[in-house]
Amino acid sequence: MKIIKRNGSEVTFDREKIVRAIEKANESGTGKPELTKRQIDYISFVIEDYCSEVGRALSVEEIQELVETLIIQQNAPETAKRYIRYRFTRNLARQANTTDGNILSLIECNNEEAKQENANKNPTVNSVQRDYMAGEVSKDITRRILLPEDIVKAHEEGIIHFHDADYFAQHMHNCDLVNLEDMLQNGTVISGTLIEKPHSFSTACNISTQIIAQVASNQYGGQSISLTHLAPFVQVSREKITRQVKVELAELGVNPGEDKIVDIVEKRLRDEIRRGVQTIQYQVFTLLTTNGQAPFITVFMYLGETKDPQTKRDLALIIEEMLEQRITGVKNEAGVYVTPAFPKLIYVLEEDNIHEDSPYYYLTKLAAKCTAKRMVPDYISEKVMLKLKVDQNGDGQCYTCMGCRSFLTPWVDENGKAKYYGRFNQGVVTINLVDAACSAVVEDGNREENFWRIMDERLELCHRALQCRHERLEGTLSDAAPILWQYGALARLEKGEPITKLLHGGYSTISLGYAGLWECVYAITGKKLTDPEGEAFGLKVMEHLNAACKKWKDAENIHYSLYGTPLESTTYKFAKCLQKRFGKIPGVTDKSYITNSYHVHVTEEIDAFDKLAFESKFQELSPGGAISYVEVPNMQDNIPAVLEVMKFIYDNIMYAELNTKSDYCQVCGYDGEIQIVEDDGKLVWEGPHCHNRDQNKMNVARRTCGYIGSQYWNQGRTQEIKERVLHL
Repeated sequence: MKIIKRNGSEVTFDREKIVRAIEKANESGTGKPELTKRQIDYISFVIEDYCSEVGRALSVEEIQELVETLIIQQNAPETAKRYIRYRFTRNLARQANTTDGNILSLIECNNEEAKQENANKNPTVNSVQRDYMAGEVSKDITRRILLPEDIVKAHEEGIIHFHDADYFAQHMHNCDLVNLEDMLQNGTVISGTLIEKPHSFSTACNISTQIIAQVASNQYGGQSISLTHLAPFVQVSREKITRQVKVELAELGVNPGEDKIVDIVEKRLRDEIRRGVQTIQYQVFTLLTTNGQAPFITVFMYLGETKDPQTKRDLALIIEEMLEQRITGVKNEAGVYVTPAFPKLIYVLEEDNIHEDSPYYYLTKLAAKCTAKRMVPDYISEKVMLKLKVDQNGDGQCYTCMGCRSFLTPWVDENGKAKYYGRFNQGVVTINLVDAACSAVVEDGNREENFWRIMDERLELCHRALQCRHERLEGTLSDAAPILWQYGALARLEKGEPITKLLHGGYSTISLGYAGLWECVYAITGKKLTDPEGEAFGLKVMEHLNAACKKWKDAENIHYSLYGTPLESTTYKFAKCLQKRFGKIPGVTDKSYITNSYHVHVTEEIDAFDKLAFESKFQELSPGGAISYVEVPNMQDNIPAVLEVMKFIYDNIMYAELNTKSDYCQVCGYDGEIQIVEDDGKLVWEGPHCHNRDQNKMNVARRTCGYIGSQYWNQGRTQEIKERVLHL
């Protein structure tokens, strides 16, 4: 049984420490001690029992609050006062410098929460530690100087979550839709070096990986590129190879005929496409950006984005190669092919590839095979998206998200032309819907009336926090990140020019996140979200959130948008805060996690098709981003079933994915699902054959919340993964 110390490190629970602390408070008074030895032992055993039953590691602060409560219950008020006074004095001493202990625990790799904060960062690596250390300083400055006190308090209590406070001290944003087309066609500058338009497909791929790395080092969230922007360079290479082949044949004095020449050229072209795609895949696998992780990059595959039939055919060649290489996977240290986390792949389902007689259906079958083996690609339905994403001209648009799920709002430029590449998101603040609901329930009066009043109070708090994010970017000079603002990734501003104009009018978005709709609905109505009454209330909540975004947008000309927060580490934080404030409420706060966005609860038995159809109503009301999923078993021998799910996605929901398992034990060679088991109150990963529990000797890949994680998760997320039920 473990506890979490103030610096984040994890230690074994020691009942005797509680006994000694109470004895010290009990005996330090001038009169007769209030507590007997038996009463002190009783308190310590009650706390020990509570810690063993709560299902997660408690913090020192939580245990100390339990001690205070139990001392008072034993009718020892003076002892309680002395204990509380001692705690207060110690806290004042610690506040002299709140970051030292955290930083030291990071360096020594014994900060358990930091280890599991990000499922794609290895906290033992120097670059990750450096990023976390800088983050601790940034969070400290943010708490003490940059944010209003009430917003900091609400964040710390889990009422809202101010995302990425570890980067807030800098003038940075979180998500980008990179304008790769502009950078490749018109040239760019990287580290002061002019990069001109590439003269081959392989060179274009190499430059793209450099752009990806540079962008990742100048923001902190996801980014997306489109393979469509690489497709024109296939023809450039085709023409180049044709010239080379003709010269070679002329030197040999051979003329095999035009058809043979085309065959030779296409064979060499395929080799170049293979090398180019391999460059992107392996560079992304192996790159470590300045924040200590592989670039959070999404690769978009959309045939309908091309401008002519030849470019579409060439794009199909690239997509085919991208899928084939991802099916193969990447070798781990033992030389075994495993599932990488990035790049994330998104494949658009469209009329040209969704039916058996569609010309590119072979790509869809390959995508299904890839999903069954490697959990990607995820799927966007062009059919549904064109209905939901309508621009100011009345035209439906299909485009990729930025990273895992953050979507831009439809927007046209001053020439009336739809624009998506080169745009970005300013940041996120999330409202904890479960806390708002629980707060409404514990108040006197009508719980629904209480809820809407509390919601509006919390939304205004989120609004002011989002304004802080926006104001932090106001006036930022393009020199802060030249690759983004000067050399085409997001804009081509002049040196010294502020980015302010890109923050207004819809060029960029800013996101109101939300989490825990399932638990919120249950707390207020006593019904599940999937029940008719629960569904009606849930939709009403979503409409209320959207109305707030519209109100702010109309007043400020800033594109606020509603976003289904992924909640990687925050799900655990919110759950702990809820239990601290409200105790364990069955069906609401009795887990170490809360439900992502609008999702059906992970433990709920529901058919895959029913789940997607149900969640589509809520996804439509989450325009700033959201993704639905279905949990499936090993589908590698049942590709037709995967295809049926994909066809259902095409007809019913804009953006969805299939979750399967893709693990490997380096000790015994087991290639299957690594299990989650309980060990002394803690959830750990274990190989089912050799019972290996060394995380360094296994490869585990799980869909965390829209993207794949491979560096393990905190106890809340681990419990959520363990409790997922199959939908197919």
